[in-house]
Parts: sequence; structure tokens; C-alpha cells
Amino acid sequence: HAHLLESGGGSVQAVGSLILSCLASGRTVITNTMAWFLQPPGKGREFVAAINWSGGGTYYADSVRERFTISRDNAKYTLYVQMNDLKPEDTAVYYCAAGPRGTWVDQSYTYWGQGTQVTVSS
Repeated sequence: HAHLLESGGGSVQAVGSLILSCLASGRTVITNTMAWFLQPPGKGREFVAAINWSGGGTYYADSVRERFTISRDNAKYTLYVQMNDLKPEDTAVYYCAAGPRGTWVDQSYTYWGQGTQVTVSS
């Protein structure tokens, strides 16, 4: 069993930056694909980025490619996303997820955090 806890959300102006972190408990998470999803107000969850267990493979939604960078530190049980050049349309609750066969589809993930709010003002 695993528990995920996001941190680092907040309010920022457009073109600003934020780093989100996700602390994982449970050794099995280290071997899982991990990902970030976002959920804008009144909408469904959307894929942002994913990283395989070794960190050697990363995948991004077109909307964040070149602006966001996903990474992980398995020794610290932590997943990160560096978000640069933020836009008002990035405003959402951001969720951390982990799963043995994670893809860009949210149902493919087993474990989820509670989410952290990111608000980008113009």
C-alpha cells in the first residue's frame, strides 16, 4: 500500500514558475511509473506528464511540453515537476499518481495524492 502527498502549490503570476513535489510512502512505489495530472475547475482530470521507475523515460502532454519537466529521486521517494512559463490556463488542482503500468490515462494509476492547487493570474 502507498500514500502520496503533494506540496508546492500556490499562486503565481503568468510566466512565473513553481516546483511541485510528491512524497511517496511505501517501497513499492519506487518501482512504479509516476505521473502528474491536473483538474481545472469544473472539468475532468487531464494528463500532464509521466516518468518511468528509473527516470529514463519521460512523457508529456503537448500543452506542457517545453515548459514542464518531470523528475524523480527514488532515494528520497519523491516525484517533482518543474513548471516554467506558467499560463492562466494552467490553473488547476494538480495530482500525483503512481501505478505499475501507468500511461497517459488516469484509470491506469493505482495510487493518488489529495492534490495541490496551482493558480496562475494574468
